[in-house]
Amino acid sequence: MRYFEDFSLGETFEFGSYHVTEEEIIAFASKYDPQSFHIDPVQAKASLFGDLVASGWHTASISMRLLVDGLFGQTAAKASPGIKDLRWLEPVRADDVLKLRFTIIEARVSQSRPRIGILQSRNELINQDGVTVMSMIASHFIGRRPETASA
Repeated sequence: MRYFEDFSLGETFEFGSYHVTEEEIIAFASKYDPQSFHIDPVQAKASLFGDLVASGWHTASISMRLLVDGLFGQTAAKASPGIKDLRWLEPVRADDVLKLRFTIIEARVSQSRPRIGILQSRNELINQDGVTVMSMIASHFIGRRPETASA
């Protein structure tokens, strides 16, 4: 289990290998973002993208999955108060393989809840060609090591 004290300012993690499929793109978008360039390969050819692309919300969800599987599933993560500067920089297409780069850009102990640390991270979702397809700044509440938090 990793606690707040186990993270360092500037520390960077890279993890994941998520293969995006056409079926997944269509299924997610059909339920949550049913625009033609997400759900219809024929109509998508005539779109700005020239092909079927994943919803930005699907892309953000993949990022979250990679974060939990790669790091937060083994961390005393408590919650998140939110994100900012979410950017979809390049479209995600079927057969893209994505990884997540997670860099700690701020770390501090909560003033109101001293048993919790607050990390701020830069999250970059990167495709198989090394192109950043999505970025965001996120905040995370992380539990402090029990013996540290009670001291």
